[in-house]
Formats: sequence, structure tokens, C-alpha cells
Amino acid sequence: MDDGIPTTDAEWRERLTDEEYRILREQGTEPKFSGEYLGKHDDGSYRCAGCGAELFDSETKFDSNSGWPSFYDAKEGAVELREDRSHGMVRTEVVCARCGGHLGHVFDDGPDPTGKRYCMNSVALDFDDGA
Repeated sequence: MDDGIPTTDAEWRERLTDEEYRILREQGTEPKFSGEYLGKHDDGSYRCAGCGAELFDSETKFDSNSGWPSFYDAKEGAVELREDRSHGMVRTEVVCARCGGHLGHVFDDGPDPTGKRYCMNSVALDFDDGA
């Protein structure tokens, strides 16, 4: 079944901007407090910039003062968690379950009801206001 998701590095490079490629495919991070969606409070949903999969609902977004858009929950089955031992620390990486694109990391210091803080890169997301 062809789901339209690139299967080669060349296809990803053709689909994504250089910055999207660096973050989604090379596990990069955008600079703190620089993301387009950091202060966005509109109703809608956040989708993967790589494949368009719906990841987060705006109702779960909160201001974490971390410098990146943060959510306390993801859509069911939308993300996968992986151990990340880069940069001399152990963290939990969040990737898109559909295309495997790197989105950011999740931490256990978020608000109720989940106690999670999904700390995402704006570059890895697209906003959909449903219009």
C-alpha cells in the first residue's frame, strides 16, 4: 500500500525544507523561544510537518515556559516514544508514529491530568484550524 510517505533520504530531502529535514530526519532542535507555535493559542490541531498525521489537539497545549510548544497529551496512537541517550543524558524522544519523524521529547513534569510535557519543535509541526 502506498501511503505517500517518502521511503528514501532523497525523497525526504525533496519534500522537506532544510530546517524541517534537520529536525524531523536528523533529530535536530530549533533554538529555544524561536518556534512559530510557541505562543499560538488558536483552536485546532497540530499535525506532523513530515506526513500530515494529526498529533496534538490545541486543547492539550499549555505554556510550560520551556521555550518550545508544549502539550500534556498526544492523540491516541499518534506518537511513539524512544530512549534517547544523546548529549550525555537519558531522555524520551517523541516521534511521529506514521513516518518516524523526530518531534521533540517528553518529560514527567507536566500538568494534570497526565503529568506529561510533550516539548515539541514548531518546525516539526503544522497547525490546522479546521477551516
